[in-house]
Amino acid sequence: MNVRADIPAPDLRLPSAVLDVMMPMHVSVDAQGRIRHAGPTIAKMLGGDPVGGDRAAGVSVVGQPLLDVFDLRRPAGIADFAGLMAQAGLRLSLAPRTAAHLPLRGVILPLPDRGGAILDLSLGLSFARAVADFSLTLPDFSPCDQIIELLYLHEANSSTARLSRHLSERLQAAHASAQHQARTDALTGLSNRRAMDDELEHLLTVRRDDFTLLHLDLDLFKTVNDTYGHAAGDAVLVEVGHILDQEMRRNDFPARVGGDEFLIVLRPRLETEVAGAIATRLIKRIEQPIRFENHICKISASIGIVSTKHYSKRPSIEQMMADVDAALYQAKNGGRGRFAIFDGGDRRVTTLPGDMGQKPET
Repeated sequence: MNVRADIPAPDLRLPSAVLDVMMPMHVSVDAQGRIRHAGPTIAKMLGGDPVGGDRAAGVSVVGQPLLDVFDLRRPAGIADFAGLMAQAGLRLSLAPRTAAHLPLRGVILPLPDRGGAILDLSLGLSFARAVADFSLTLPDFSPCDQIIELLYLHEANSSTARLSRHLSERLQAAHASAQHQARTDALTGLSNRRAMDDELEHLLTVRRDDFTLLHLDLDLFKTVNDTYGHAAGDAVLVEVGHILDQEMRRNDFPARVGGDEFLIVLRPRLETEVAGAIATRLIKRIEQPIRFENHICKISASIGIVSTKHYSKRPSIEQMMADVDAALYQAKNGGRGRFAIFDGGDRRVTTLPGDMGQKPET
């Protein structure tokens, strides 16, 4: 179809209601550059209450100078409305003064008969932030605006990101749970041998902190197992786990490292007398009768003690374990219910009052 070029196009005088649908982010200004109408979306952004903002909802911008409401960033150096109109038809970069973090694109064109001008605005790449800050939805944009597609993509990306975050959190929680289980004794809830080895390695080679190490072995535990069964033995071990958990300080580290063997890291290091007092208290609590069903189980404990202060140079894990084991068996050979302290030379044995006074088990 041929269109004659010499036929002038008629001037269109669109009511604001039409412009509000087609250009919901337009601003109409008078010949002096004062705002006389703002489209519904830009009005929401200028007169609404952005998330975290200070402006009260419902504040109108009508009657205010355009350049008091917007900060014109490009082109630079424009100080008045006349200078702005000299850029008619060119791309502008500006931001609402109430939301300086939100850059907008714009173009301004004069209306006929000195009727002022129309400034049309677009969010561009800042749409996601505007949507979040001002709770914008599909009706806030022209039906033909590409922002609609971007909103769908943004929502899809947000949903994907939320799902990814949820899955990542579940995987992290599962990993943490698996790590915890791998380092925890299932029966007593204390740490296990693996966790204790890691702790000793860290203290001796990384932090290089001084600490005291106790090796506790239950006396007469085999008798309980043989007399009342393994369920009774498990009940005894659970009770000992409770005792260690209750008696230790927040920074101490108890672990079950064998059938009836426990290692306890006391940190920071304690003086010999204090470590001996703790060993005495543990033994006395463990010697309290433990009820299982209709049976009374009686056990005791022998404890070996060693401290990093007893070495002239930093010991290895193997050296400390050998020395604390030697102290433990020195205590057992002394007659159970006792502790022995390795002091770097001779292994001294301290006998507790009222110990069970029986020969060690084989």
